[in-house]
Amino acid sequence: MKKLMLVGAVALFVSSNAQMFGVKGGANISGISNVDNVKSKFGFYAGAFMNAPIAESFSIQPEVLYSTKGGKTTGDVEIVGSADYISVPVMFQYHVTPQIYLEAGPEFSFLLSANAKTGGVSSDIKNVLTGFDLGIGLGAGYYFTENIGLTARYVAGVTDMVKDNPNDAVRNSVFQVGLAYKFGY
Repeated sequence: MKKLMLVGAVALFVSSNAQMFGVKGGANISGISNVDNVKSKFGFYAGAFMNAPIAESFSIQPEVLYSTKGGKTTGDVEIVGSADYISVPVMFQYHVTPQIYLEAGPEFSFLLSANAKTGGVSSDIKNVLTGFDLGIGLGAGYYFTENIGLTARYVAGVTDMVKDNPNDAVRNSVFQVGLAYKFGY
């Protein structure tokens, strides 16, 4: 009963202090580690967030994003690997000033689809990849106005994205840059 009351109190605190909801989107520049001759791949992300203050200069910002990741190989044959995820970052933000923040936190990603394209022929590779990808994000942001801001984040993959991989872990990495819009203030 005490645990239930504690969870309820935390939920009430967060919801009563939740002042800002918003949307964000932008470009992903992603790569894959421990695969020979891999170059970065351009993609995008888009989604929504809630920002809840937890202290004077600190807030927590959970997000739900659609995110495209992957990489492309170079060499004799070019292979472009693409994976679509629903990502749920939970960023802890430190507000240096009311306009500037630094952030860090985990990102939980769930695989929607994956394919590899070689010479114009696309193959479904979702069954080769794990359905869950954990990453650690570090980022910063600047709000030009109370509602419109520029965001940047790097997410380093922690888990191996390939099922039953006997070799070195293959991990996602992604650099994101985009715009955010907060509703209300």
